[in-house]
Amino acid sequence: MEKSPGRQVAIVGRPNVGKSALFNRLAGRNIAIVHDQPGITRDRISALTRRGREPFTVWDTGGIGGHGETELLDDVRRAADAAMREADLILFVVDAQQGLTPIDEELARLLRRSRRPVILVVNKIDHPKHENLEVDFQRLGFENLAISAAHGRGIDSLVEMIEQLLPPVLPNEKQTNALSLAIVGRPNVGKSSLINAILSDRRTIVSSIPGTTRDAVDIAYRRGPDNFILIDTAGIRPRGKHSSSVEVFSVMRSERTIRRADLCLLVIDATSGVTAQDKKIAGLMQKAQKPSLIVVNKWDLVKPERAAKEALAHLLRQTRDQVFFLPYAPILVASALTGENVDRLFSAIRKIRRAACERLGTGVLNRLLREAFATNPPPTIANQRLKLFYATQAGGESEHALTTPEFILFVNDPQLLGETYARYLEAQIRELQPFVGLPLMLNFRPRSEK
Repeated sequence: MEKSPGRQVAIVGRPNVGKSALFNRLAGRNIAIVHDQPGITRDRISALTRRGREPFTVWDTGGIGGHGETELLDDVRRAADAAMREADLILFVVDAQQGLTPIDEELARLLRRSRRPVILVVNKIDHPKHENLEVDFQRLGFENLAISAAHGRGIDSLVEMIEQLLPPVLPNEKQTNALSLAIVGRPNVGKSSLINAILSDRRTIVSSIPGTTRDAVDIAYRRGPDNFILIDTAGIRPRGKHSSSVEVFSVMRSERTIRRADLCLLVIDATSGVTAQDKKIAGLMQKAQKPSLIVVNKWDLVKPERAAKEALAHLLRQTRDQVFFLPYAPILVASALTGENVDRLFSAIRKIRRAACERLGTGVLNRLLREAFATNPPPTIANQRLKLFYATQAGGESEHALTTPEFILFVNDPQLLGETYARYLEAQIRELQPFVGLPLMLNFRPRSEK
């Protein structure tokens, strides 16, 4: 695994002191789930913030010493410890209104041993009358600053302190825009395990308890010259099966993550095959018109000792038949547990990125579509028939070079176009240029016949 790119700032503290609210303030958007129930944030969540003179990555971590499922507590502590080891600077958040606690004092001793620069962030100074509450924390011996993450009070001053303590940005360390990869799927299909296999690191919490990941967890990752944000999402369940308001919010966050990601990786459990819920998630990806890749995980549990090639071919055919409405999405069979085929994920991603840069020349495109119209004319509707005048591929190279290819077709009347004929035209384009992993947008515009 390669180190996360850029300058790193970790937010740590006991549960419910406002770490996630501070994270959202620094990130400039609501990423982490903010809730008054302790222990909501279990994983490390990252975001690139540009509030300072130079960008830096900020990490939210699970509350240390929190309550919740006993099986998860050690994992939460390990995730926070890892964030502190990798960070260039630590923001130690305490709750001014609750006062100094034994857990705060124990965590302060741990942070002093880390030998990292530390800013003691005294949170929940929501009103001037609360300012005297800051005094109690000065005996911890850290440089401190009073803020209100909920109201944005003191955030600009905090960013200035962060800039003073972070190392300077070297020319070859400039933060570049990363390709965001959303890892989506039902609970317990191996999404977090897949990310850990990519990172070769237990950065996300892997547990047999369904629903362990509540936030959409952003993980900065560099592979060779390329920067990525791996987004581990909460498992998406049918809406009638949510156990709490927090879980409902988590599922909504996962659906939003699909919309904001550059590329979606749908993880399917090979032992159960494609389920109705898998199809619904794939439908969300299709509706959002996202570049897509399907990963059939847990191949190690179904791979036979003999006739493995035949079993693999059968599994691929079966998956393609079930998710037929994403015909452009490559299907990869892998095992997060053994690491089999995990590296091939990035080979597939590179193919998708290359496909997003492909362009069909205007002359080639028009000859192709005119031949398609001649070979299979559109149906007559109300004594009229769709006529094509001209077609072109819109846009050019994007910031990520992973935009959905769009084709503009000037026709006599777009209302004469049926969905079946639109799919036929898309198929003709893909025969010439497959645009692997990418949905196609066919934009029909009216143009008068001269």
